[in-house]
Parts: sequence; C-alpha cells; structure tokens
Amino acid sequence: MTFANQDWGCDEPTSKRIVDRFLDAGGNFIDTADGYSAGLSEEITGRAIADKRQSVVLATKVFAPMGSGPNDRGLSRKHILDAVDASLARLGTDYIDLYQVHGFDDQTPIDETLQALDDCVRSGRVRYIGCSNHFAWQLMKAIALSTELGVARYDCVQPNYSLVTRAIEREMLPLCIDQGVGVIPYSPLAGGVLTGKVRAGEAPPQGSRAAVNPFGGNFYTEERKLAIAAVVVEVAESIGATPSAVALSWCANQPGITSPIFGARTEAQLEDNLAAAELTLNDEANARLEEASALELEYPADILAMFRRMARGELPRR
Repeated sequence: MTFANQDWGCDEPTSKRIVDRFLDAGGNFIDTADGYSAGLSEEITGRAIADKRQSVVLATKVFAPMGSGPNDRGLSRKHILDAVDASLARLGTDYIDLYQVHGFDDQTPIDETLQALDDCVRSGRVRYIGCSNHFAWQLMKAIALSTELGVARYDCVQPNYSLVTRAIEREMLPLCIDQGVGVIPYSPLAGGVLTGKVRAGEAPPQGSRAAVNPFGGNFYTEERKLAIAAVVVEVAESIGATPSAVALSWCANQPGITSPIFGARTEAQLEDNLAAAELTLNDEANARLEEASALELEYPADILAMFRRMARGELPRR
C-alpha cells in the first residue's frame, strides 16, 4: 500500500529495494491491490518481482473504484473479469496466487461474485481466492454458497487486526479456526500508532502516515489507542526490542493468525518489522499487552461467561 503513495509512501526505487531485502530475508508473500495508488502499486510490485516470480506468493484485490463508470467498481461478474485481466497486465504475470475481494458488495448477489471468481480459478488466471473487510456472517454465507454451488471458496480472509483493533476475536477468528480459513490481518501496527512514534501531546514525525492522517478524525489521537501504544513501548523497553517488533510478534502469534501483513515506507522500517520474526514474547509481556488491550465481553459472550463461572462454583446458581 505504501508503493507509489505520494503522501506517506515511497517511490519505485525504494519499493524495489524493500522487496529485494524482504525476499532475501526469507519472506515470500506480497500483497497489493488494484485500488492502491490507482494501480501504480501493482505495476511497481510486478516489476520488483519480475525475475523472482515463481518464488513469490502474489496477492492482489478487486472491489475499489478504478474509474468513474458504474461498472468500474464492485464485485459484479463484469467488473471482476475486467479487473483480473487489468491486474494481470499491471503485475506483468499470467497468474495471481491469491485474488481477494477488497470488501463486501451489497449490490451484487454473492453467487454471481463467487461464480465469476471460480471462472478466474478454472481459467488458471487465479490460484486461490479470499476476502477482506467482511463481517463473519458474510464470510460464512459465502463459504456455504461455495459448497452448494460447487465453486472455489474463500480460503483466507484479510481483516484489520492489531492490539488496538481486536474486534475479529469475537466472531471472525473463531469462525476461521472452525472452518479452516487462513487469516492474514492488515495494519498490525495500527497505521503506525504502535510504532512508538505517535505519542500523546506530540506532533507525529514529518512524512509519516500519522502526520497526513488519511483516515481522518481522531485516528491518531484517540486516548485508548495511545494508552495501549504506551504499554507497547514499555514492554519493548523491558525486553530490549522495538515497539514495532513487539506489536507484530503479538499479532503473529495469536490463535488462528496465519501471517500479519505490514507495509514499509523505508528500508529502516522494513528491518524493524523483520525483527518480529525472531521475537517471541514472554508470559509477562503478553500479560501486560493483554491487560491493556483486551476486549470487553459483549452479549452473548458475557452471558456464556457467567454460565461458565456458575459451573465452576464461582457464582451461585440462579
């Protein structure tokens, strides 16, 4: 997502160096989307991996507007078949390892979307399919329809997940574990909130995403997020690691997580993020992070928790 982004991203030469270093370090999964910088990210990615294509698991997405016309967006059969060919051309490849729908299209029947994606798989243009930014019920409905229709199913989901955004733990993660769906969360550093560079009462670094705040509102000033980020910094200092490595390691080692996806704007950021692969948090560090970021129980989880406590004799039976 950082490639070709003029506000808080990096240019093509830097992108190429980041990809080369990532692959040399043993990484093999690269995720982009047609909507990132209006297709420029795909073009840069394709050129960066051109001589290493067979060793890369290449993922991209479809859904975002790519033009002003009514058929230039969404998950209709027409747009998917047009978009996959356009992505293949920009990426300079004849197949996409993982083709993901970037959101849920409530204007298109799910069976139309699934059958179009299945055609992409059967034609060899796509190897596997996945989804992103879905509710758990939407994913489960798609899985059930795939079985009923006899077509390719979503093999993975790409949700927003980090120490400050743990909502998928309520339903999405348990569903994916139950159904054998891979989970490749994006924004494990919460858009830079968890890097230690964003602090209460201080201006964010120039050129950073926080300085631009593409999300709007109080994304980088929300009190709860900054409080969690402060604990991440404390944990990092106590174990001799960086905040980014701590936050990424926590995310990567949560139950049901296949691999978090991170974006780097500089080679230094990449090295910082790569350190997470060698970091295993101890019980004390995990406990501090859990205490700072745990979700509150909501219905029906709160009622079920009450029944479990009653069964253990911790509460009187009513």
